[in-house]
Amino acid sequence: MVTLHVNGQDFSYDGDPSVPLLWVLRDELGLTGTKFGCGIGLCGACTVHIDGAAARSCLLTAEQASGKEVVTIEGLDPSGNGNHPVQVAWRETGAPQCGYCHAGQIMNAAALLAKTPKPSQEEILAAQNGNICRCGCYQRINEAIILASAGV
Repeated sequence: MVTLHVNGQDFSYDGDPSVPLLWVLRDELGLTGTKFGCGIGLCGACTVHIDGAAARSCLLTAEQASGKEVVTIEGLDPSGNGNHPVQVAWRETGAPQCGYCHAGQIMNAAALLAKTPKPSQEEILAAQNGNICRCGCYQRINEAIILASAGV
């Protein structure tokens, strides 16, 4: 039995503790905002926060996440209304096109801004490196991060 603390709530998972956290979040907890992309940690679609840091949930097991604070896109804004400054900036800039990668992009950006509230352009590019957007919305993603850092 694994106990997970996800979005401020405790959950018990009695399945295989070596299953990727991604699948526990999606299939067991119904938190489908975290997406499956590549399954090998390269695309960033599955990004969540583990103890405040961006992490690829496809690479972490349920057991590895036990005892840690896990936050998904559904829990980024504690009110549940999607009004975290990064989410607001995403909407204001029209960042998403298809939207598939954007939960991971947003989670990565939020972790960056929590650590570095006023990042330079170079810091933004370095932090977002590895989060793939097949639609090529990188310019709008960059604009949204800059807007969020300005305190939207």
